[in-house]
Parts: sequence; structure tokens; C-alpha cells
Amino acid sequence: MGTVFHLDIVSAEDSIYSGPAEFIIAPAVMGEVGVYPQHTPMLTRIKSGMVRIKAPLKEDEEVYVSGGMLEIQPDVVTILADTAIRGKDLDEAKALESKRLAEEAMKNKASELEYARAQAELMDAMGQLAAIQKLRKRGH
Repeated sequence: MGTVFHLDIVSAEDSIYSGPAEFIIAPAVMGEVGVYPQHTPMLTRIKSGMVRIKAPLKEDEEVYVSGGMLEIQPDVVTILADTAIRGKDLDEAKALESKRLAEEAMKNKASELEYARAQAELMDAMGQLAAIQKLRKRGH
């Protein structure tokens, strides 16, 4: 039984993390999922939140994801995220501005599609702000 597995976290824009991990905690739709090496195969949706990564011989790392899919195989875990941002790269001012613009767009909706798009942007901004608050509480 191995002590690590390979983890890939990718978004449409970039590969955020690719390397060994001892375990991760991910925000699955039905609740947080802890993954260790040799985990039973699983496929689930993820929601907005932080993926916490414990890598060997490194400081713990956190990555914000706004949703997507988590695939677990015994030796490989893949997260395909709608949006993924390293915790240290989250920008509170930018998230607050995105939240304000989304709320404004929801008030001035011209179509149901624009309203739905603004609502998704609002949820993403709120998720980032919640992640920033959690990081602050942990002292990051």
C-alpha cells in the first residue's frame, strides 16, 4: 500500500497542482471528502470551497475551487474545476468587486440568461470571500 497518490487539479485556464499528495480534503456536494492513498474509486461533483492538500515534505497547500468534478482512483486523484485559484492568490478586493458587479447585474437583468450568469458569478465571488475568511482564521 502506497503512502502517496498523484493529484492533479486543473481548470479551464490552467493546471493548478500536479504532484504527490499524502491526503486531501475536498468540498464534495454531499459534504467534505477525505482522500488517502488506495481510496475506493469514486466520481462526485464538487462545490465551491477549499481543497486542502498535504504533500510530502512540503507545507500544506490550499486551492479554491468553484465547482467541478472529483475523480478518485487508488493511485490518482483528479479535480476538474470550473475555476481553481491557489489560496495565496485569492484577492479579496477583486472578489468584492465581482460580488458588487454581479449583484448590480442581477438587479438590471435584461434576460433570464444574463440573470443566471450574474447569479453564478455572485456565487463564485461569495465562495472566494468565504474561503478568504477561512484562511484568515487559520492564520494563512
